[in-house]
Amino acid sequence: MATTEHPPPSRLRSWMLEGLSDMGKGGGHTGPHAQVEPAHKGQRWYRVMCLTGVDYFSTLGYQPGIAALAAGLLSPIATIVLVIVTLAGALPVYRRVAKESPHGEGSIAMLERLLSFWQGKLFVLTLLGFAATDFLITITLSAADASTHLVENPHLTSALHDKQLLITLILVALLGAVFLKGFLEAIGVAVALVGIYLALNAVVVVVGLWHVITAGHVITDWSSALTAEHGNIFVMIGVALLVFPKLALGLSGFETGVAVMPHVKGEDSDTEERPTGRIRDTKKLLTTAALIMSAFLITTSFITTLLIPEKEFESGGEANGRALAYLAHEYLGNGFGTVYDISTIAILWFAGASAMAGLLNLMPRYLPRYGMAPHWARAVRPMVIVFTLVAFLVTWIFDADVDAQGGAYATGVLVLISSAAIAVTIAARKAGQRNWTIAFAVISAVFLYTTVANVIERPDGVKIGACFIVGIILISLLSRLARAFELRVTSVTLDGMAERFIRDMASRKIRFIANEPDQRDKAEYRDKIEQIRADNDMPEQEDFVFVEVTVIDPSEFEAGLTVRGEVLHNRYRVLTLESSSVPNALAALLLHVRDSTGRTPHIYFEWTEGHPFANFLRFFLFGQGEVAPVTREVLREAEPDRSRRPRVHTG
Repeated sequence: MATTEHPPPSRLRSWMLEGLSDMGKGGGHTGPHAQVEPAHKGQRWYRVMCLTGVDYFSTLGYQPGIAALAAGLLSPIATIVLVIVTLAGALPVYRRVAKESPHGEGSIAMLERLLSFWQGKLFVLTLLGFAATDFLITITLSAADASTHLVENPHLTSALHDKQLLITLILVALLGAVFLKGFLEAIGVAVALVGIYLALNAVVVVVGLWHVITAGHVITDWSSALTAEHGNIFVMIGVALLVFPKLALGLSGFETGVAVMPHVKGEDSDTEERPTGRIRDTKKLLTTAALIMSAFLITTSFITTLLIPEKEFESGGEANGRALAYLAHEYLGNGFGTVYDISTIAILWFAGASAMAGLLNLMPRYLPRYGMAPHWARAVRPMVIVFTLVAFLVTWIFDADVDAQGGAYATGVLVLISSAAIAVTIAARKAGQRNWTIAFAVISAVFLYTTVANVIERPDGVKIGACFIVGIILISLLSRLARAFELRVTSVTLDGMAERFIRDMASRKIRFIANEPDQRDKAEYRDKIEQIRADNDMPEQEDFVFVEVTVIDPSEFEAGLTVRGEVLHNRYRVLTLESSSVPNALAALLLHVRDSTGRTPHIYFEWTEGHPFANFLRFFLFGQGEVAPVTREVLREAEPDRSRRPRVHTG
């Protein structure tokens, strides 16, 4: 490849792009966990569980209140439905995802392999839009709920009244600052936060159950009111099934669970190709987290429904968005309640860290590889700034309201889980596993129903998701357009015959003819040489090597280039290449020949017929079109020094 001198970067630029050169190579791991711990040097699975648990377990801060608002007296029954779907649906799906993508790629990578060309890229961009919705709303919703716990604390409510938006923005900014500084101690911090938070919740649950049991009338009053409102158990179950989609926030955390897989310590015999121990321990991680969360969801929905007056769950009520904190203050005193508030604020804030980690692991994995983001999008710090600014905007739009963001959050969660269910169904079918295929198909149908019901009930969620999708696709296409003339071949490899052709030509002037292969018969090559000689007024003794590029997947952006040589009809030397773009492949070959021989190569083209704009669109979408001027432009950008630039001739 061409080597061009550049002025040394500034210290700020170097700091912002630190680690960029090692990221994104070969589709490797990127983001805040780019420096993945070497094989067998990871963390025990239960410690890594806490990293994903800061997202999953932190939903206890607001899930019981959301369930009470959605289902009312039926909240415990609707929560049991949620737990059944979690253990019998989401958990098996993501255990299979862990097996199919053990390096943290998740279900999006599984689906990416099923589709090629532009439809595959657009499909992935759509899923990335919903993933961005899920993770970004996790950041803003968690920060908003953390500020709610702070503002509603009895000791602080008078001083912090009407300051929730400002506090939320400060929490989001602090989260961004953590990632700008570094995120190396995430697991240790997560273990401490999750351990303390679950212990405090266990205390609240035990005390709450004790009050329910000792005050016998509470259960009687609840069951009587339930029967009076809904009649019999079958009606209750039916209504619970209908309101279940509103409780979908309790399913969050599974996608993050597979994203942190590279940090799970496997066995000594594990390899990157077959990380058997890592897969087994990640399944333990997912199962343990789901069981712990299920137990807390059922018990907390029960005690909050029975012990908190219904009006307190509504907007402006003391239990709105903080049902368990309300019980902590009510039954354990303001001292314990304040400790509980601090723990909840910390884990909700750090849940945003888990989501930020998910974003930084996900986006650089796809967009730069598609040419749909600048090179700096592979670096952590610039992306942290971008995501933090977007989180500011979302927080301002929603005025830091937890309930208002619930629809968008649930939509993002459900779309990702539905796509994962579909992905594992296809994987099971390809593996010939009939029973698993049927089971996963049923689970997919359940999640698709839940997603559709959630969209119908709260269309604002899909509208917000659509905004993220449109934004990502628009920015991606503009970035791809801006990088259209960028040299995007990562390496050039010549086989033995191709090397022989180049060595032979290096002793004289190196001349190539760009040829679009047709019949590849003797007449095609003879006529092509005669035309090039006539168009460029060249003597007959000049010899040429043909270069033929076959476009395989024009939607791909970066890839290596393999050049093969062959002699056709015992006379014509031909170099064949496969690439996503004809001009880029030709430019990369010319630069490689120049660098390996020290001589300036020449290449000859015909002008392409047709409208220039139509030809540019053909190049942009299909890698062909107006090849000659685009090849010259790619060379001009790759090699600013005109004296060293390979020569392009068009007749």
